[in-house]
Amino acid sequence: MGYKYFEEFSEEATNQMKENFSSILTGVGEDKNREGVLKTPERAAKAMQFLTQGYTMDAEKIIKKAMFKEDYDDMVVVKDIELYSLCEHHMLPFYGKAHVAYIPNGHIIGLSKIPRLIDVFARRLQVQERLTHDILEAINNTLKPKGVAVVIEARHMCMMMRGVQKQNSSTTTSGFRGQFEKIETRNEFLKLISSDLA
Repeated sequence: MGYKYFEEFSEEATNQMKENFSSILTGVGEDKNREGVLKTPERAAKAMQFLTQGYTMDAEKIIKKAMFKEDYDDMVVVKDIELYSLCEHHMLPFYGKAHVAYIPNGHIIGLSKIPRLIDVFARRLQVQERLTHDILEAINNTLKPKGVAVVIEARHMCMMMRGVQKQNSSTTTSGFRGQFEKIETRNEFLKLISSDLA
């Protein structure tokens, strides 16, 4: 049995966006009837639904589905989690890595749910500052750990492709709650995400 790839799209949304993308092609001076772009409006409509699927996801349900009672009370760090999002100002991509840590308070979360949680918020029109805050608060409010920390490092195509066109710039945002507001705990986390332990 071979690999089967499956995506589900709203027919209504696809048709509406197809018309809009067709108008964009005309607006930029492209011949929308040219062979190479005949199917571009439909492809773009489906791509946009995929890239913004976070609007249909529930972060709290994802966390609660994989919460387990555990007496472990030391730091849990998941670092270098790839993320891709769309800037809400220009609808251009920004991409990078997220580093997440928490200190359990009676419950742990399945490790795969942390990257999944990041996708819930990254797959929306975003700004990096709010993305950081959304991830932080979802973990803090649902898992209720002793502390949680989130750091995101990202490159923004709206700065690289247009505007100031600075190719090597990156943006770092961070958020800390609970025990991570203490400098020694925060420093331990920052040291762990900056070191190569493998």
